[in-house]
Amino acid sequence: MTRAVDLVAALRAAGVDDVGASDLDRTLHASDASLYRVLPQVVVRPRHTDELSAVLEVARASGTPLTMRGAGTSIAGNAVGPGIVVDTSRHLTRVRAFDAEAGTAVVEPGVVHAALQTRAVAAGWRFGPDPSTHTRCTVGGMVGNNACGSRALGYGRTSDNVEALDVLWGDGARQHVAPGVVDGVAGALADVVAADLGNVRTTFGRFSRQVSGYALEHLLPERLRPERALVGSEGTLAVVEAATLRLVRDAPVRHLVVLGYASMVEAADAVPGLLGLDGLVACEGLDARIVRLVTAPPALPRGEGWLFAEVTGDDPGVAGERARAVVAAAGALDAEVVVDPVAQARLWRIREDGAGLAARSLTRPAHAGWEDAAVPPERLGAWLRDFDRLLVDHGLDGVPYGHFGDGCVHVRIDFDFSDGPARFKTFLRECATALVAHGGSLSGEHGDGRARSELLPLMYDERSLALFGAVKAAADPDGLLNPGVLVDPAPLDADLRPARPVRTIAGVRLLDDLADDAHRCTGVGKCVSAHTPGVMCPSWQATRAEKDSTRGRARVLQEALDADGVVTLDGDAVADALDLCLACKACSTECPTGVDMAAMKAEVLHVRHQGLRGWLARPRSHHTLGRLPQLLESPLRRLLPLAGGDGRLAGLAKRAAGVDPRRALPRPAPTRLRPAGVRPDTAPDVWIWADTFTDHFLPESGRAVQQLLASAGVRAEVVGARACCGLPLVSTGQLDAAARSVDDLVAVLAPYVATGAPVLGLEPSCLATLRSDALRLASDRAAARAVAATTVTLAELLERLADQGVEVALPDLTGTTVVAQPHCHQRSVGGWARDEALLRRTGADVVVVGGCCGLAGNFGMEAGHHDVSVAVAETHLLPALRAHPDAVVLADGLSCRSQVADLTGREVLHLAQLLLPATGPQ
Repeated sequence: MTRAVDLVAALRAAGVDDVGASDLDRTLHASDASLYRVLPQVVVRPRHTDELSAVLEVARASGTPLTMRGAGTSIAGNAVGPGIVVDTSRHLTRVRAFDAEAGTAVVEPGVVHAALQTRAVAAGWRFGPDPSTHTRCTVGGMVGNNACGSRALGYGRTSDNVEALDVLWGDGARQHVAPGVVDGVAGALADVVAADLGNVRTTFGRFSRQVSGYALEHLLPERLRPERALVGSEGTLAVVEAATLRLVRDAPVRHLVVLGYASMVEAADAVPGLLGLDGLVACEGLDARIVRLVTAPPALPRGEGWLFAEVTGDDPGVAGERARAVVAAAGALDAEVVVDPVAQARLWRIREDGAGLAARSLTRPAHAGWEDAAVPPERLGAWLRDFDRLLVDHGLDGVPYGHFGDGCVHVRIDFDFSDGPARFKTFLRECATALVAHGGSLSGEHGDGRARSELLPLMYDERSLALFGAVKAAADPDGLLNPGVLVDPAPLDADLRPARPVRTIAGVRLLDDLADDAHRCTGVGKCVSAHTPGVMCPSWQATRAEKDSTRGRARVLQEALDADGVVTLDGDAVADALDLCLACKACSTECPTGVDMAAMKAEVLHVRHQGLRGWLARPRSHHTLGRLPQLLESPLRRLLPLAGGDGRLAGLAKRAAGVDPRRALPRPAPTRLRPAGVRPDTAPDVWIWADTFTDHFLPESGRAVQQLLASAGVRAEVVGARACCGLPLVSTGQLDAAARSVDDLVAVLAPYVATGAPVLGLEPSCLATLRSDALRLASDRAAARAVAATTVTLAELLERLADQGVEVALPDLTGTTVVAQPHCHQRSVGGWARDEALLRRTGADVVVVGGCCGLAGNFGMEAGHHDVSVAVAETHLLPALRAHPDAVVLADGLSCRSQVADLTGREVLHLAQLLLPATGPQ
């Protein structure tokens, strides 16, 4: 195989510029959402489709395998390869043509499904298939795997919605493949099938989810659709340059019928009775174990397994009648018809997160592998019973869910790889044998990939396998396109990441095991969604670089923590991947698998900088910004106004401190909030925790709270002793010092908590730290939990007082627009729903900023981060402020307030200040 350096040179000589062969690039693209890890030689991100031809020519000239990646969300190992990996999601994202009259679209392979769907819906159309990864999956990847999604029952698979493909065959020839095309390579494929028509007619296309192998039924002379035969070929036959897609009209009304059953098996038994009902476009299965992992799960009908049956209609009356017909035919324990689109979306979001939630639904980590089996729907209940018995026989457990209306079952299984992959392979072979007895398909939409291609001889006879080989030879004579998949498959137990030995890192403080936490990421890629509400992942939203996503960082850490990984924990690749992590904590709640990259980043920094040499190697900002609370309590506090200026001396001071010279540092207030000598035995109604940031920079928010509460006869006193949560130490990975700070905090607040009065936290990042990282760092975790349980936000306090009959009068803000920037830590750890509800009770028009402010504590202040910090602000915050130039700006966090002031000069209020009557409209 050609050396990577020679490949890079050849690719650049061919006009392909965006090429990477670093260990970081290779690691980022060594895995998809499957269990497989295959390091590529180089990664290519073509800037236009002509470069695809150049990449293929270099591959052919050098004999290097070529694998198309899509969005990297393939679950069967379809998108990893040992040679050139091509990522189209960065640049090949254009919709070349959109015909709103005919209902067609021509798109490049990197177009994300949700982006196309947004445009289609605006014109009264939709692209039918809608995979759960629709916010990040690419059309090229959907073509590769014949993706289906929840509504394939009503709108068909990807193959049913493709009208033509512009492709490069493995020999480099370009062809427009469309219905009835009989020349070129497309004709050669039809000739292969023509030699064995009887076998193809009886073996292929038996039911809608028979996706395993090649879809040879589309090459029969009576239904010749060679473009559809390529759909689901997993990039082994051709490289797609563009796809012409058929759009469908969307019904104006949708009702979601939620049906409860005693078990998933009984839900499966009910499916055949629902199929064929008018207007039924989706029938999805969901296990109770998945729902229980959802934060604040919605109330569902009685049962342990549910069917989500969606019906459509031209008006509410028709949709309602169809929904009632579903309930009547379902035989469910309980049922509910959901008509509110917001409530429907919340329920569908649980289903969309199924793969990630299922991965952590058992006592052991659950994995893909046997992920995608499908049977004719009338066999679904019988198959699930047999499958359950197989799990029990092998001492395994799994959580089934998926497209029950199509007979397609997704499942994550708690495979044990502690003694190697042998048991994994044995189980898969037995499952395949049992599945075939039910007339099933190894894959129902995700493709066979590396996980199931070796099992194809259990499903297809020798004649059919010979046809596969002949098709591959005609389309890709040199065997360079995605080798190891479908034809001449790689062993399914080769290259399994979970079977690799991992390094145990001693001395971790925040996590039980750093490797275990890194491997929680399964690659489902919600963090690389441009169309999903939420904060995760701010830096990826700004840069769109894989290394700046939660998934990318987790993949690099996994490689560094594998015993024979090509990168190391103290190497440049890990440093580069973690550098732009804002430690916003959004991933800890928004990632379906619960990856907490903020904690992992802190842990890695802690491990990298242990000892004197590590301490000296720390960035200067760690010694300054990371120890800001300590500096504020020292005589150096007097120097901060000097560094906060714009002059030459201030610039030198900032550079010396590791601060970007373009940053305006917040200036300490003339007077502090915390008084000396207040003892806990004074027993007010409420204690105010004077955290470092409130005490030194925002004392006016504490005084506003006192005035606000006093208006209702509630006496609030400020905790007199210094009490710091250690957040800057945590975010810079100085965890030993952070643990000492946490212990001091718990010791200080415990006597105040003992008085029985609640403790009010005003800085959301500090309160979030007390409720999360502090609980893991504290020496006395029980005492820390007691303090955290008693400490509340202002919105929580007002709600508690109202429950006690004490109403704090709210100002009438009718006619006032409030642009609110919730702090990321509060959103992730405690939630911001109470604050929003409180604001809306004032009558204000509340505009909630959807993302991160971009400053994130020390991150945006540090040298080298300013441009990304501003770019993050441009994703959500700054557009919201520009759209509402006269609005009141609300932000409780010092970071958020500083970012707004620094970038716009606008005044920012704390919630306590906004709620004071004098703050309302004059």
